[in-house]
Amino acid sequence: MVIFIFQGIWLFIDDLAGKGLGLVIIGKFLFYYMPSLVDKVLPLTVLLSSILTFGTFAENYEFAAMKASGISLQRAMRSLIIFVILLGGVTFFFANNVIPKSEQKTFNLRRNIAKVKPAAAITEGVFSDFEGTGEGMNIKVDRKYGEQDRFLENVIIHKKTKQGVNNTVIKAKGGELISSEDSDIIQLVLKDGNYYEELKPKANKDRRKHPFAKSKFETYTINIDVSELNNQDLEEDGNITTNKMKNVTRLIKDIDSLGEDNLKKVEAFSKNISSRMGAFPLLTKKDSLRIETKAKQPEKDIDSKEEADTTKKKDSIQSVEELFAGLETWQQLQIINSSKTTVTGILNTVKSKKDELQKRFKFYNSHILSLHQKYALAFSCIILFFVGAPLGAIIRKGGLGLPMVVAIVLFLTYYFIGVFAGNYAKEGNIHPAFGAWLSTLIMLPLGIFLTQRATADRGLMGDGNFVERITTFFKFKKKEKKAEK
Repeated sequence: MVIFIFQGIWLFIDDLAGKGLGLVIIGKFLFYYMPSLVDKVLPLTVLLSSILTFGTFAENYEFAAMKASGISLQRAMRSLIIFVILLGGVTFFFANNVIPKSEQKTFNLRRNIAKVKPAAAITEGVFSDFEGTGEGMNIKVDRKYGEQDRFLENVIIHKKTKQGVNNTVIKAKGGELISSEDSDIIQLVLKDGNYYEELKPKANKDRRKHPFAKSKFETYTINIDVSELNNQDLEEDGNITTNKMKNVTRLIKDIDSLGEDNLKKVEAFSKNISSRMGAFPLLTKKDSLRIETKAKQPEKDIDSKEEADTTKKKDSIQSVEELFAGLETWQQLQIINSSKTTVTGILNTVKSKKDELQKRFKFYNSHILSLHQKYALAFSCIILFFVGAPLGAIIRKGGLGLPMVVAIVLFLTYYFIGVFAGNYAKEGNIHPAFGAWLSTLIMLPLGIFLTQRATADRGLMGDGNFVERITTFFKFKKKEKKAEK
């Protein structure tokens, strides 16, 4: 657990270090982050502890004494099996209730810290929103440096109107954030830059001219009112946005709604493209009353009507090529250019919509994956126990040497299979449920095999030396060939 905690500290060190945060806030952040490590720590702990425990028993000939007294391996494991099953139930409760809440707390704490500490709200290289201020703005900087990251390099600011439109752009080579604990105003002092603003006159004639104001400055100061941010509650829970923040009930509800919404989007888009292309006209449904009236009419009347219909449907033009050849040259060029424009527009629409639908289905798949991972985590603790316990009894080694190496190798195999399967599932290459259960299903036959070998008191590779059996097999084959000759 300590190793994974340090990994989390390294991941979020940029968000915590040098921001003027107290030890209490940093401690809360780490406390909220720790439950999210359970899906990595708990399976490894079960696997390692079972290998160490049963390896020590076998090394000290405890199992030999048990078997001499008539106690089988299954009977010796019975109490631990009950404990591991209960542990699986507790793990599911933890994954369903505690981990989503901790993810929500961690996300909202980071967001609220960014609101209270403006330097933390600015991320290098991307546009960052200043939320809760009197006038909204987006700020992008290339680099932050100095005490508490107060100095900024290559600043770009997009100011927002009340309607949320960016009509003002400010660029500066440098900047500085000046704040005081006693004041509700933060000063952003920009140096050596340019100011550009699009003007919005009331008259429509003036708007068509697209007027703007432009100026150059050596020093420009922006006062940001943060009185609303000073009353910000760091423990406020406002967002439940990602699949990791949701429990089973919420996931099932959102999976149904997301699936229906995605199908509606796809159907609406397909109808739109079909109508634009005109390649797949909708078939008109036959009227049952009209068919009945035709059946009641005499055959002569029907034949005469069918002949009349066929005469009406006859057309002198038999194909599109014939129609195109009958047009003049300028009309042909006009049709070709119009067709190219239409096809290009449709292809661009399909490409843009494809990216949008891929994001939607990736979000949908991540919900299904997260739902099944909660169940798979509970079962993985049980299955990895049946891998580690008989393996420890077979290798007959205790301590932190060989058992530690074997446990880490098995866990890394289990973990990386789960990671790759999860990524494939999110992209839609495999079903999300299969992606969540794949690593556990791979470990299941291994657990059954090892349990059978340990129960029968056999080695890992068979009865006797594995290399000797291979050499004996090839010697036997040579003797057969000589006998045939």
